[in-house]
Amino acid sequence: MKSRPGQRITADTGHAAVSVNMMRKNNPHKKHKSSMGPTSKVLSQPRRNIVGCRIQHVWREGGGHVIWKGTVLDQVPVNPSLYLIKYDGFDCVYGLELHKDERVQGLEVLPDRLANSRLTDVGLADTMIGKAVEHMFETEEGPKEEWRGMVLARSPIMTTWFYITYEKDPVLYMYQLLDDYKEGDLRIMPDSNDSVPVEREPGEVVDSLVGKQVEYAKEDGGKRTGMVIHQVEAKPSVYFIKFDDDFLIYVYDLVKTS
Repeated sequence: MKSRPGQRITADTGHAAVSVNMMRKNNPHKKHKSSMGPTSKVLSQPRRNIVGCRIQHVWREGGGHVIWKGTVLDQVPVNPSLYLIKYDGFDCVYGLELHKDERVQGLEVLPDRLANSRLTDVGLADTMIGKAVEHMFETEEGPKEEWRGMVLARSPIMTTWFYITYEKDPVLYMYQLLDDYKEGDLRIMPDSNDSVPVEREPGEVVDSLVGKQVEYAKEDGGKRTGMVIHQVEAKPSVYFIKFDDDFLIYVYDLVKTS
């Protein structure tokens, strides 16, 4: 059983005339976070593809440092410097420019291999994707607490895990939801009338906001800027956003206003 997972951002409009509404579902857990001659061409050494690799590095910030280990899940196509990582012992997915962020030091690829594992119930896994759920977590006081959320997709690389987000904390989390379902800690909510998929004509192109720069107004009057990095296939109006001042991945339902 997992311990309870946080923060709400009110957003207004962005550069792409985008308004943001927090997803209507609920939240989870621990976050952390030599020179050459004039006629010669300088060849840069290509970096190794680290997607799917186990990594370790020092995280140095505020005069302190700690060693993190984790698994690289993905490299973001609209910003190839940005990687999505699941760190050991934490439930959030982190977005870091591993080769550029000065807080990341001593990055190394570990020889560890991910254990090969298969889903025990593919049908159930497919059924829950895109669905609203109620997810139960332990509290420090003892009784379980309910978090309403939405299952977004199966995780890349760690394929028995699922991406999920919550109403109370619209950031990207990962859990082995099939286990939680079988233990009675996850309940799939019945479809509501407003969740019927929109029918589209064959060949119709759906506009995507991936790659767009966005700007959000905070409650204190300040602003946050970021980029839309992913569109959720099961819910095309839902996107992942990486803010410039944060290493968490936020999940919002984005609606064009013009």
